[in-house]
Amino acid sequence: MKVYPLSQAASPPETVFTDAKDVLFDSTIKHDISFFDSLDRIVQTEPWLPRDRAMIDQLKSLGIEKGEPFKPDAATSKQLETGIHEARDWLEAKYDTSLKPFYENGRWNFAADPELVKAAQSSFEEPDAYPVDIRGLTYSYAYIGIKRLGAGQFYLIAIKDKDGHPFDGSKTYRLKVPPNAPVEQYWSLTACDRKTHALIRNMPRASRSSQIADLQKNADGSVDIFIRPKAPKGREANWIPTDAKRDFELMFRLYAPTKALFDKKWVLTDAELVRK
Repeated sequence: MKVYPLSQAASPPETVFTDAKDVLFDSTIKHDISFFDSLDRIVQTEPWLPRDRAMIDQLKSLGIEKGEPFKPDAATSKQLETGIHEARDWLEAKYDTSLKPFYENGRWNFAADPELVKAAQSSFEEPDAYPVDIRGLTYSYAYIGIKRLGAGQFYLIAIKDKDGHPFDGSKTYRLKVPPNAPVEQYWSLTACDRKTHALIRNMPRASRSSQIADLQKNADGSVDIFIRPKAPKGREANWIPTDAKRDFELMFRLYAPTKALFDKKWVLTDAELVRK
């Protein structure tokens, strides 16, 4: 069976079966009562460790308990619906203000808070450190392996341009990737939907990387990547498409990063609005 993230497909938001072997799956977070149905399914089917008790015990107050049916009445369902909407608004507000800058005075941020990475590397076994809120926030927007972040790969996120404005899908931006990127393998730039944090739907592609054979380089070895709704004439290979009706965000991936990245000897420039 092949499973395709629906965020990349030109299809409605429900699961779509194209034939017996192909499935389109919507991987975005649903901020409605179905979230709690999914949460209950995980609690019923997955084991939990003693450190998880802090959350497991709280879930009982919602009617989610291992071995027991989850059947909220109308009043409880309404409260849960209200709660998930409030959670969405809280996550959005925290995401917009709590990302940690990777470079001083720059717009590129750590994909995961260093405190969370440290906790993950210890398998959350430190008795006095359990970053619940940071963990919840991070996994609302990131699909990354946090425990070994910085070893085989490293990610940077930008939600604003050089001037501090959110990325607008109807406008044109340019990211100049400096030469000699600190990677032993390759780098990649991806544009994601600002609201869902998934790939932008109905786009012919989502990213460009240093592996692209026809990627055009500047004389000094730097690479200009253009992020806009339509391909720039003569620079199609360096183009990432956006939806003119939706805002977006950027993720820069570095595979097999070297010490120069963490020493900040190589600085990734901020994406800038191309003014006409």
